[in-house]
Amino acid sequence: MRTTERFRYFIDYFTTNFPQPQTELQYANPYELIVAVVLSAQCTDKRVNQIMPALIQQFPTPAHLGAAAAEDIFPFIRSVSYPNNKAKHLAGLGRMLTEEFGGEVPSSIEELQRLPGVGRKTANVVVSVIYNQPAMAVDTHVFRVSHRLGLVPRTATTPLAVEKALVKYIPEEVIPKAHHWLILHGRYICVARQPKCAICPLTSWCKYYATQVAPVAKIPTKRGLASPIASNKMPPSTT
Repeated sequence: MRTTERFRYFIDYFTTNFPQPQTELQYANPYELIVAVVLSAQCTDKRVNQIMPALIQQFPTPAHLGAAAAEDIFPFIRSVSYPNNKAKHLAGLGRMLTEEFGGEVPSSIEELQRLPGVGRKTANVVVSVIYNQPAMAVDTHVFRVSHRLGLVPRTATTPLAVEKALVKYIPEEVIPKAHHWLILHGRYICVARQPKCAICPLTSWCKYYATQVAPVAKIPTKRGLASPIASNKMPPSTT
């Protein structure tokens, strides 16, 4: 199957069955989102959502966050991964947002990456979710699912290579949605250790299923199944 066909099947399915995907991080404004995304690195959205209310109540603006020391922030985020580093990053992020950007979250990937704790993935999430720019953030779910489905070549061995391979074939207006489609499919169906191929609606054209699952099980590819993440009816996050 040609790469263009795989992308067509991918876009057609999710456009029809999951037309308005959204991040599972809870936020009320760009400041809250960037804080949540920084905290979500190697941590679950569920955990971040649990700690965000108290954190934002204590530090409701970039100025409040920037005026705090890492030691002040740490107690509010101790349950996330790498809390010491993230506390330092958030303190620096608050200061830079206040001093250099007037308390506003910048809209360019280049400026966002200047902020402490903000790499390309985080910057892409922010400009995609907040500013609806055609940016593809590649996390572990996007990396895994795009390879399994055969959307990107095996030679795409870095997040940046996967990002470039995906945006080459996905229309700009669809890229912000496609990012969430891949994440949610990886979070709930195409999980890392034991992908749930029996309930996956994409097996009829999935490269992983065709080469790794079907030959072993000696069963045909599945067709016409409904995805548990379709129609925005997503189960609670468990990863």
